[in-house]
Amino acid sequence: MTEPISSSPAPGVSSSTRRATRQVIIRHGGRKVVVGGGAPVMVQSMTNTDTADAIATAIQVKELAMAGSEVVRITVNSPEAAKEVPAIREQLDRMGVDVPLVGDFHYNGHKLLTQFPGCAEALSKYRINPGNIGKGERREDNFAQMIEVACRFDKPVRIGVNWGSLDQELLARVMDENARRAEPLDAQLVMHEALVTSAIENAERAEVLGLGRDRIILSCKVSGVQDLIAVYRQLASRCDYPLHLGLTEAGMGSKGIVASTAALAVLLQEGIGDTIRISLTPEPGGDRTREVVVAQELLQTMGLRAFAPMVIACPGCGRTTSTVFQELAASIQGWLRGQMPIWKSRYPGVENLHVAVMGCVVNGPGESKHADIGISLPGSGESPVAPVFVDGARSVTLKGEHIAEEFQAIVANYVERRFGAEEKKPAQIGEPA
Repeated sequence: MTEPISSSPAPGVSSSTRRATRQVIIRHGGRKVVVGGGAPVMVQSMTNTDTADAIATAIQVKELAMAGSEVVRITVNSPEAAKEVPAIREQLDRMGVDVPLVGDFHYNGHKLLTQFPGCAEALSKYRINPGNIGKGERREDNFAQMIEVACRFDKPVRIGVNWGSLDQELLARVMDENARRAEPLDAQLVMHEALVTSAIENAERAEVLGLGRDRIILSCKVSGVQDLIAVYRQLASRCDYPLHLGLTEAGMGSKGIVASTAALAVLLQEGIGDTIRISLTPEPGGDRTREVVVAQELLQTMGLRAFAPMVIACPGCGRTTSTVFQELAASIQGWLRGQMPIWKSRYPGVENLHVAVMGCVVNGPGESKHADIGISLPGSGESPVAPVFVDGARSVTLKGEHIAEEFQAIVANYVERRFGAEEKKPAQIGEPA
């Protein structure tokens, strides 16, 4: 199959400020995805198909993997869904998609994992929410059953606490302890403490039940930006488990992107977080892979990883009355990302390429010189020519109706010359824009 978009470490990025954690390995066949222990921050996502529909789910998993999701989570909420998990795995393997699958369990996970061993074995990792697997002794028994299955099949587990389904008995205990304090915390801080306590106590119980410390990842999902930052700072200071970051119920469109980025960027900058998901609500009929692209762009713009060449483009103003530069910037960015499934193996390092597409002479030549390759298109009242800069030097001036096609060809030739080996390369994907 065509390889999914992967990454390299961004040049000049130091891992010295990353929070030290244990390392967890998620496996499928010969593929190994490493979380924590200094590994690059991993990108993951989740399907929204009915898992009982094996074909639809396998297709969406493939789409997410091709977009760059390094593991994909699927809902396992019913006997019908659990029964189809091996078929989904087999279908993916037939398509050459080796992305590890994570099973998302709520309420009845203990039953599904024990009653459908084929499901338990086909999954590469389990996600358990300790807040909705029962109460009292029943909760303890259900949790123990799930951990026992994880131990039997040697699967890592994410213990994922969510403030929308927090263990009410634990919350009541934390509230009672707070009431006995000389200076009680306010309600919001009590909630933070309950989330962190739940995650850590359940991880410790999993270890007592036999699950290795190198098989545990933690998360504490909330939907408020400041709450998420506060909770993960606490969690990071009190354990060395790898942490999964994500703002739950982030929302749709720009709101979801902004909220997720605002929260995760702060934590990542502080070295907190080993794997991330951007939980976007898709627009009606929207593309599920958008959340993967946003996660990659977040990591790349922060200098933590590099996935695909990035295009720098100006926002436009009264000087840039033409839409040509906007269309060219979008076309080039899409074309570059589309090339990556082949380019990533053929042209090592190409994901660090910077391309500038500017709309007038104010900042156009300067930005183009700072990029590896750039073009400054004519703005309102300017001469109808477009100077192209390569490695900081003016290379050629384009004019006429085929500037877009000519510039794309220049970029392709530059990639070949700078990143390619000497031997002849096969044709590229697609046709020039």
